[in-house]
Parts: sequence; C-alpha cells; structure tokens
Amino acid sequence: MSALNGSMIEYPSNGHSTPGYLTLPEGDGPFPAIVAIQEWWGLVGHIKEVADRFAAEGFVTLAPDLYHGSVAAEPDEARKLAMALDRQRAIEEISAAAKFLIERDDVAPKQAGVIGWCMGGGLSLSTAAHNGVIGAAVCFYGRPLEAADTAKLKVPVLGLYGEEDHGIPVSLVQDFEKELQAQGVTHDIHVYAGAQHAFFNPERPQAYNADAAEDAWQRTLAWFRQHLA
Repeated sequence: MSALNGSMIEYPSNGHSTPGYLTLPEGDGPFPAIVAIQEWWGLVGHIKEVADRFAAEGFVTLAPDLYHGSVAAEPDEARKLAMALDRQRAIEEISAAAKFLIERDDVAPKQAGVIGWCMGGGLSLSTAAHNGVIGAAVCFYGRPLEAADTAKLKVPVLGLYGEEDHGIPVSLVQDFEKELQAQGVTHDIHVYAGAQHAFFNPERPQAYNADAAEDAWQRTLAWFRQHLA
C-alpha cells in the first residue's frame, strides 16, 4: 500500500456526523469535486488510494465511511455489513458529502461527481437519481437501477462492467442501457470482455484485470473532466 496523502474528517449529515477520507489536490484551485463510495468491504486502503489518485488528477475527493469504522476482510463478513447497511441513510450520507464538498471555497463547479464500486456503484446511481447537487455519475460493476429510478436520472452516467461478472449479468446491463436511452440520459455503458466483478481492485488478484482497470480509469477521468469541469 502506498503512503496516503489525505486525512480522516467528520462532516455533518442529517443531524449527525459521518467520518470520511478527504484528500486534496496541490494548489489553490478551484477544483472539481468527487464523492468516492466504498465497496462492501468498507472504507479500506484501496478506496483511500483511489481517492488520492483522483486528488493527484486535480479533484477534491471525499470517501465517506458508510460503515462508521467497520471493515471486512472476508466475503461473509462483508456481506453481513452490506446487508445491515441502511441504504437510505447511506444515500443521505453520500448526498451530505457532496454538499460538504461544494460548499468549500476551493471547489467549482457547485456540483460534485459521484463514483462507486460494487455496492458503492449501485449507491452512486441511486444518489445521482435522488440528489440535485450531483453533476455526473460513474458506476463500476454496481447493480443497475430499476426503471422507475432510471427515469429520475438527470445527470450523465458512465457504467463500467465485466463480461464475466456472474452477479450482474450482461443482460441486466443491456437492459439498463436501453432504459437510459429511452429516458434520454447522457450515458456510456462499457462491458469489458473477459473481465470479472471487481476487475478494478488490485487487492483482489483473482479478479483484477490490469488492462480493463487502466482503460476504465482513463474513461472515468475523461467523463468527470467533460461533465464537471
């Protein structure tokens, strides 16, 4: 694990506070802002490192700790944490993170991007569908929205999926793409041939796909630069 450049903070959220990892670009800004949403493992080192990568590319980035200190190392443990998560509260905390960012003096425009992986990918889409301060969304192998929620999307959506993701079959991704098209939502849905779920995470060597991860990273940066900058 590389050295981290940001720090843990607390930000206000619906009458309570939420911990999160905040990392900043060098310079005075203003900079665009991104909320980075954890996988079902929790706010682990990988997510913090990705947040730092965004900061190095010129984005003020906040990764909320939706489990409030808990992390998992094994799938069964992660599944329990994910099932216990109050999804509506998580969306509220992600929305509060976006609000916290856009109120900073060093952030412009006054809309934040939202990105997530796995569980966080689905949450990124749900937050984008229900929050007016989100300016663009990126979903890495997160469950697509139902049609009723897709109809509420008003922001550009980039979806990045693996062909060999057995939890989210390509047919489901294709249905989501058709619904985005029908609703007139600006979108780009890309399915990587031969890639599995979690292809972006180098801490999951059985699934990590370096070529797909690098391409997805470049697409993500281009998406946020196009729709936030």
